[in-house]
Amino acid sequence: MAGSKEQKGVARATVARLVDLADYQEDSVVSRTIIDRKTGTVTFFAFDEGQGLSEHTAPYDALIHLVDGEAEIGISGRATRVEKGEMIVIPARKPHYLRAVKKFKMILTMIRS
Repeated sequence: MAGSKEQKGVARATVARLVDLADYQEDSVVSRTIIDRKTGTVTFFAFDEGQGLSEHTAPYDALIHLVDGEAEIGISGRATRVEKGEMIVIPARKPHYLRAVKKFKMILTMIRS
């Protein structure tokens, strides 16, 4: 595309529909990097129903924004339902997990500072 600049992930100055960045795949979690920099990352995920990420921690705050579906996100032992159009912040170093109540798509933004 003329006027766009490639980087790891999606081309700059390119319009894209968020929900179309990755398709659902049966019994899978699909991810696509949008931005990958030393200062942070933006990643798109598509989780099939029942799929998830087991409990883990991250050294940075994470912003999760659901663009489709419904997820259960547990943070420090407390489960929260998050639906399409909603977001939640996961504080750095807090144990957390994600589980697809219904298949869902999300944007994960992590700022490394």
